[in-house]
Amino acid sequence: MNNGNSKRRLLVIDDEANMRHMLSTVLKKADYHVDTACDGSEGLQKIEATPYDFILCDIKMPTMGGMEFLKAAGERISAVTVIMMSAYGSIDTAIEAMKMGAYDYISKPFKTDEVYLTLKKAEERERLKKENRLLKERIQKIEGEYRFGKMVAKSKAMESLFRLAEKVAQYKTTVLILGESGTGKELVARAIHFKGERAKMPLVPVNCGGIPESLLESELFGHKKGAFTGADHNKKGLFQEAEGGTIFLDEIGELPLALQVKLLRVLQENEIRPVGDSKSTKIDVRVVAATAKNLAEEVQKGTFREDLFYRLNVLSIEIPPLRDRSEDIPLLSKHFIARFNEILGKTIPGIAQSVMSRLLTYHWPGNVRQLENSIERAMVLADDKEDLLPEHFALEPGAEAGAASYGSRFNGLSLKKAQKVVEKDLITRALKKTSGNRTHAARLLEISYPSLLSKIKAYEIAL
Repeated sequence: MNNGNSKRRLLVIDDEANMRHMLSTVLKKADYHVDTACDGSEGLQKIEATPYDFILCDIKMPTMGGMEFLKAAGERISAVTVIMMSAYGSIDTAIEAMKMGAYDYISKPFKTDEVYLTLKKAEERERLKKENRLLKERIQKIEGEYRFGKMVAKSKAMESLFRLAEKVAQYKTTVLILGESGTGKELVARAIHFKGERAKMPLVPVNCGGIPESLLESELFGHKKGAFTGADHNKKGLFQEAEGGTIFLDEIGELPLALQVKLLRVLQENEIRPVGDSKSTKIDVRVVAATAKNLAEEVQKGTFREDLFYRLNVLSIEIPPLRDRSEDIPLLSKHFIARFNEILGKTIPGIAQSVMSRLLTYHWPGNVRQLENSIERAMVLADDKEDLLPEHFALEPGAEAGAASYGSRFNGLSLKKAQKVVEKDLITRALKKTSGNRTHAARLLEISYPSLLSKIKAYEIAL
């Protein structure tokens, strides 16, 4: 399409020489660069050689008419504004042309002003389409800054996590995801898989703590017919199901010691041996593991093999608990409200000021999962089109995170206001902890020294 720095290119397709000459003359005066073609066949040749902004095309022509031209041109003119012309047309003809991609239809004979008006309408449409496209791209870019896969966050800790996971996704490296229950370990694993080269291949999640120990080996590695009582056929294991893709071993800390040895062999040799089989089978599977346990402590206790720990811990990603990144709570809340509005068919606008104050200081032992469940419950209980109120929530009393209450210092679900409240509080706490040492406080806050000075001034923080 035209970039605004050159004349708009227009093609006139009509079998009447007088019509081609008239349109070419008046439209050149209107600052269009005009080419002409005597029928649809010549029009096809023109669009192969030149990109056009607009096409004026007659419907009834010898050799190839306008409707045949639209059909033959297909996707090649999908970004071009096509206006059909005819002295023999009808409403049905106009509708059919628009179904095939035409923008508008004018009947012959027409006045010059009619052509101008139709083209101006088309130009305005193109301008609005471009503005909408740019706006959508801008919104997606803004949202993308706070999003990784299906996770949303804006805290510095999570921004760093997203950047690391984005890099890791491009390689086959084994990843160990650490974090408390409910922090989103599986979401990180899924994002790593779907942002990498294996995205079109299977992602197989396995809860190592949810399968009975007696069945776990068969589930992971498969078995041969007759390997044990009830094994009446060969069965592929989950590692084979994940061939070419990723296997996500959740709660890896629950894996029995006997199976830890066999998993170590899989990681070292890239091969598995089904139960009851004498031969090993090569596999191409990326392993992403996760646990809420401290595996280093489990190694010291003797419940987790040290060699497997180091083999899994090639690259670790630790998800901070929600209580340590309260600045993410307004964004997560907005995200969950939007999602449950769609699921529940409601239009809940946001969260009352008193509730958000409590959410920001609550301890969240169940982390993001608990926040999600709390908001879903609140939305089920709330009346449509009203903010979520204290009585809609069932948070345990006395489970505040220890930060000073944010009280009524911001209203509703404004991210900007919530961010200012949280930032001012965290900066104040950091300065108190460091006895006013701004350099040390900046390191604790993970921001630059100039940025800290700027925020101290902006928030009028008294030292």
